[in-house]
Amino acid sequence: MRDPLARQSDDTFLGFDFGTKKIGVAVGQLTTKTANSLDTLRSPNQTPNWQHIEKLVREWQPVGFIVGISRQFDGTDNPVTPKMLKFCRQLNGRFNLPVYQQDESLSTFEAKQMLFDDVHVNATKLWAVQDELAAQLILQSWLNQQITQ
Repeated sequence: MRDPLARQSDDTFLGFDFGTKKIGVAVGQLTTKTANSLDTLRSPNQTPNWQHIEKLVREWQPVGFIVGISRQFDGTDNPVTPKMLKFCRQLNGRFNLPVYQQDESLSTFEAKQMLFDDVHVNATKLWAVQDELAAQLILQSWLNQQITQ
């Protein structure tokens, strides 16, 4: 049965900034080409909080996922890249929705810079919200690259 509070849209995507301790989440739409930060999920024992992710999927009813993938500047994998790719496979396997990868090499750095320099967020608040802002930047970047149909 459909959740009456679910936000239904055929162009909604959830974006993720994957980390082994925290995962930032954002939501965006192709129609408006806008992304908004949603939440930062803790990853106990380096395991994604699948219950919370499932709740967000039920609530937003996305048609796909965008996951930021970081690599070295020369294009080779860094130590966390294989875990990011595993997260992509798990998302696809659990929800049977397409997963698109987006380069996110500097998204967390950019998010920290924006929060610290532009908004003057203190270090404690910065730690709490930087990942969801990074997810927003990843998703916004992907949305900006899509051609309107």
